[in-house]
Amino acid sequence: MKLSISHDTTYRYDDLVRASIQYLRLTPQESERQHVLSWELTLPRPARAQRDPYGNVLHVLSIDEPHEAIVIRARGQVEIDESRELEHDGQSPLPFLRFTRLTTPDEALRAFAASQCAGQRDRAALIGLMQALHERMPFRPGATRVDSTAAEAFAGGAGVCQDHTHAFLACARSLGVPARFVSGYLYQGSDQDLASHAWAEAWLDDAWYSFDVTNQLARPERHLKLAVGLDYLDACPVRGMRRGGGMGEQMHARVEAPPLLRGQQ
Repeated sequence: MKLSISHDTTYRYDDLVRASIQYLRLTPQESERQHVLSWELTLPRPARAQRDPYGNVLHVLSIDEPHEAIVIRARGQVEIDESRELEHDGQSPLPFLRFTRLTTPDEALRAFAASQCAGQRDRAALIGLMQALHERMPFRPGATRVDSTAAEAFAGGAGVCQDHTHAFLACARSLGVPARFVSGYLYQGSDQDLASHAWAEAWLDDAWYSFDVTNQLARPERHLKLAVGLDYLDACPVRGMRRGGGMGEQMHARVEAPPLLRGQQ
């Protein structure tokens, strides 16, 4: 399947911002699952591409003069191999056993993971864990904050894709299974506007397998990956800091991902 992605992110502030810096992980990479046909970022200032510690393509956008808005645009075409269930890469999986503030399990999460997997550490067990988490934490926008931890979302019994992914990572790592946060896009089979999405990958049998708790999907046939990390803070598409701008900040993101017509390049 070929996808044509259009992703606009706009920040507007109450007052002039004196200076800001944005960390952009908005560029997909070549892999066994996805072939990048074309991709470009349109930014207010040039930003040099580099690699972060997890191998993601990172652009650092610095604006040193006063501004009251920032518009970031990503455009491109990517071909997805819908038949491939797993991925290999050159990274060691061992760093993805480490807990972070957002993914540290409490006793309730540890007990939940242990009871669901019952000593098993294979793909079937983790699919069962994914399904149980979805039942225990149904999707509910507004139930959590952007900085909510896995333990807080689990205790609250609801969350969004970020919370589902953090809870899965907390459970998998507590079982000794390396697992990482993935940011990207999910094509839902229509021309509707799409939001960025998050899911997990776990290291099993020397490969990475996908687990999308929110949509109960263990095959990444409609997922386009942007970045990976230990948690949301490592892999979110846009993350920034600013000086000035007042107390108010409005962020609007618009993602369109209609499939390319047959024969279109």
